[in-house]
Amino acid sequence: MQRLMHSAAAGVLLFAMGCSFSRATLGDEFNANQIATIKKGETSKADVVTILGAPDRVLPMNGQELFQYYRYDAKAGSLLLILVNFVRLNIKSDDLYIWFNREGIVQDVIFGKRTETLQFQFWPFDESER
Repeated sequence: MQRLMHSAAAGVLLFAMGCSFSRATLGDEFNANQIATIKKGETSKADVVTILGAPDRVLPMNGQELFQYYRYDAKAGSLLLILVNFVRLNIKSDDLYIWFNREGIVQDVIFGKRTETLQFQFWPFDESER
């Protein structure tokens, strides 16, 4: 009987452990064709809002404005044990910054896309980025 109890307890412990993978995004994907239509020295604030929609953030900068559009991608792998849980969370972002001069015309456009390289990393102690 005691052997059966130990086997049952081991079975419960085995099934109580597990793994999970999660993914979350914040913001919309960027369309490269839309970004390409924004021309330095020509496109106005109103045109940018028509093309891309309202910015996620507007920052005043020394009498000028900066529109920021962003998209965040997060991936997590978890090892769930009874007493200890391990989680590896990786987050990367795609960012589009559009600077306007004092007249409201695009002065500069900077776009960085890093979410394509984001991968699940299950083991929480690996320091390398894949």
